[in-house]
Amino acid sequence: MMAITRLDELVRGLQGAPPRRLAVAAGHDPHTLEAATRAAAEGLALVTLVADRRRLEAMAATLGPLPAGVTVIDEPDPVAAAARAVAMVRGGEADVLMKGLVATSDYMKKILDRDHGLLPAGRVLSHVTVLEFPGLSRLLFVADVAIIPQPDVAAKLQIIEYCLHAARSFGVVRPRVALLAATEKVSPKMPATVEADEIRRLAQDGRFGDAIVDGPLALDVAVSPEACRIKELDSPVGGLADVLVFPNIESGNVFYKTATQLAGARVAAAVVGTTAPCVLTSRADDEESKLLSIALGCRLAG
Repeated sequence: MMAITRLDELVRGLQGAPPRRLAVAAGHDPHTLEAATRAAAEGLALVTLVADRRRLEAMAATLGPLPAGVTVIDEPDPVAAAARAVAMVRGGEADVLMKGLVATSDYMKKILDRDHGLLPAGRVLSHVTVLEFPGLSRLLFVADVAIIPQPDVAAKLQIIEYCLHAARSFGVVRPRVALLAATEKVSPKMPATVEADEIRRLAQDGRFGDAIVDGPLALDVAVSPEACRIKELDSPVGGLADVLVFPNIESGNVFYKTATQLAGARVAAAVVGTTAPCVLTSRADDEESKLLSIALGCRLAG
């Protein structure tokens, strides 16, 4: 398998393959509906909208009728819709979960429910984002930018595993992982550097299999070979990181929003650590971002 280097290739790679089953919680949001029905029309997924049927019928006047491959379970209440969609995934009726017009807090509560949710005991819930930058010849897999405020070493180990799984599913045979900090020097005054050094040593002992893991690294030397040359830094990542692991949610979220709002990056993202990928998009995300996130969920479910 050739490595996927553009998000359009992710979508094309799923076309013709057996479609995954997507359950959409409160799928009567226009952008969510557009993305989900497009995923069905393009053969990426068989879609079940757990949604308010009357609102869907009202939107049909503008968006058109639902295509083949889309079914509806009538549930006007968003919280009940989230519970029903999660139950479909838990019961093996769906492979991927997606948030529609339901509050994120209610959506996450259903995922995290101890008795009826999707998070196995001992697993860390996290978020993997795939970014495509103009002019960059590879995709970047980054975490965590949305869920874990201050991951400790144990959490970061699982986050790295999630990112490696995603990168390998895209055909990256030997992913390069950068453990980010503000400097390459280990200092007890900067806990992120100490943790990165600890994780690097575990990686050298084979913790992550066939992957190159280095840190602490500043962002410039993680992604730019030229920065490595200027700084005379000899890193096995060598400015060619595929995976960026952030020390905390503040740094990760600022990077993500800078990438998407100012640098023109395209994005796909999913909640991971669960028994099935869970698409968690913002109401402000457009149809394309939601479609790409569905495609990511389908790829990870495979």
